[in-house]
Amino acid sequence: MGEGRNPMERFKNSVYNILDGPVTLFREKIVVPNQQNYPWYHKKFRRVPTIDECYTDDVVCFHEANMQFKRDKKVDNEILNILRQRFEDCVLYEGHDAKEKCTPIYQQYEDASTNWFMKYGDLGAYGNVRDAYMKQKHRMVWERRYGPVGTGMTPKK
Repeated sequence: MGEGRNPMERFKNSVYNILDGPVTLFREKIVVPNQQNYPWYHKKFRRVPTIDECYTDDVVCFHEANMQFKRDKKVDNEILNILRQRFEDCVLYEGHDAKEKCTPIYQQYEDASTNWFMKYGDLGAYGNVRDAYMKQKHRMVWERRYGPVGTGMTPKK
């Protein structure tokens, strides 16, 4: 009974086999045996030395640290976008109860955006890893002298 009972069904099966046969053969004999167990959609970058580990005249180390900084910034931007989208989805879903039910998500987003601004804020479009490192250094000096940023300029005792 395999071929079909009427001529139209046999014709349909033969056309299907003519079109599908070479494709299936190519996949089973060439593609599948040569596939590697490799997650091609995730490129893994090794962590490189940070800018504080580079010598001042090591241009290659600076370039690698700068590329790592840019990748980390893109990841942090996406994390912030995901948190923002989560909060917006929560507000849309909860409606009138959003004020109380979405507060933890909003707080998480606010903490992440504050941390993002501490690291990348005020660097501008062309900020690099050296600028971010100097910003961090100046912030640490300020906090050592005056306490946390935002508490005023009364020297610590």
